[in-house]
Amino acid sequence: MSTLPVVAAVDGSDDSLRALDWAVDAARRRAAPLRVAHVRQYAHWAQPDVLTAGPADPQDDPVLDRVRAHLEGRPDLPDTQYSGLEGAIGVVLPELGAGAQLLVLGSRGRGGFASLLLGSTSMAAARDAECPVVVVPRPGREVPGDAAPGPGSRVVVGLKVDGPDEATLEFAFEEAARRGARLRAVAAYPWPAQPWMMPGELPPPVVDRNVIEDEARVLADGFLAPYRERHPDVEAETVAAAGDAAGHLVHASADADLVVVGRHRRRLMAPARMMGSVTQAVLLHAASPVAVVPPASGED
Repeated sequence: MSTLPVVAAVDGSDDSLRALDWAVDAARRRAAPLRVAHVRQYAHWAQPDVLTAGPADPQDDPVLDRVRAHLEGRPDLPDTQYSGLEGAIGVVLPELGAGAQLLVLGSRGRGGFASLLLGSTSMAAARDAECPVVVVPRPGREVPGDAAPGPGSRVVVGLKVDGPDEATLEFAFEEAARRGARLRAVAAYPWPAQPWMMPGELPPPVVDRNVIEDEARVLADGFLAPYRERHPDVEAETVAAAGDAAGHLVHASADADLVVVGRHRRRLMAPARMMGSVTQAVLLHAASPVAVVPPASGED
């Protein structure tokens, strides 16, 4: 059985070349082939009926020529294939995920406005692709708070104590194992607690924050136990944090190799794929690359 490739989406921009470098390293770590894909965007008004990808000549593509020059002479370059495609880029890129184990792209491409922190193409791919999507940000993003870089490599994962996503946790542990990195699982809990009261009801007793934090940590450790058992070489720590989950993950990204977040499952009243507010905020503001992991097959 052949190994699925790591797909790097390129458009000739510096952002996409940084993503390409990340994808090369990811393919090496996975002993996987690398597929470099450039999608030539159809103008919607010119090709109203064409959405999906069509083949283009990869030998007649200045963007792929620049990529070949960028990779020339690299030692230990994975088996690399170049693909030129034509179609609506917001549709074609997610479709590439159907035949990939990982899709990697930059936070903004040539078509993005300079004022935007994340391009629409990156957002669409992270929302719709069937495989995990890694978005590599521009260097120099600043995150709030005092985030002094820690020693060694670190992978950060967001953990929902009220419904953890198995695919997200497994991806995070496997990535930490490949990198020889520590894993930090951030379990955020709501604070301050705001109970609902009916008119005339007595206020509930004061909630002890330490008790809530301990409960969140115990729940998180329970969810992580089988992953720790399967990955004994991964040093995993649990951080129970009050308040905004996205804020804690963005803060942790300052000294992380990768932040891993999940994508929402489809809901009965909202059958379209959804990103989730926490995932969107992390993609917009994290200083490190961000992996968005779809739910396990059959749950999306």
